[in-house]
Amino acid sequence: MSDIILVAGVDEVGRGPLAGPVVTAAVILDPDNPIEGLADSKKLSEKRREFLVPLIKEHALAWAMGRAEPEEIDQINILQASLLAMKRAVEALSITPGHVLVDGIHAPDLNCKTTTVIKGDQKEPAIAAASILAKVARDREMHEMDLMYPGYGFAQHKGYPTKQHQKALADLGVTDIHRRSFSPVQLALL
Repeated sequence: MSDIILVAGVDEVGRGPLAGPVVTAAVILDPDNPIEGLADSKKLSEKRREFLVPLIKEHALAWAMGRAEPEEIDQINILQASLLAMKRAVEALSITPGHVLVDGIHAPDLNCKTTTVIKGDQKEPAIAAASILAKVARDREMHEMDLMYPGYGFAQHKGYPTKQHQKALADLGVTDIHRRSFSPVQLALL
């Protein structure tokens, strides 16, 4: 096995929302144990994503999560926070990958070969698996935030800038989980 280069797929969820963390996952799939049905998390139903999460966790050689909190996003900007969360996910893997495939055009600074893949969550199974883990984890967290902050509709819009969310911001104000550097939140603080 020493001559095999282990490849990790990395993806993030939550760059666009006005509230909550950006969540990332890194997954090293087992080439001898493929998982059927992996696809871009945005193209799968919630039920299908929930079905795939335990399969990914059980069959992958390694998986890990990373995140950046709203305060970090406000301090270093959403792109840098996304890259930081990706780095955290890769560094948390129980196996060190020899190559990391990152969805998109920006990659974190890692101690191994790193390749960006545009639409990687549609092309690379490991990135698709990472997108599913990240989306399910963030969606579950936003459901919890919906209970902590009633009236905002976090369970429905997951923190994205919908009309419902922007009205709640205007009516109810800014919460601890809002990203203060995002202009709709800044407007609500005035």
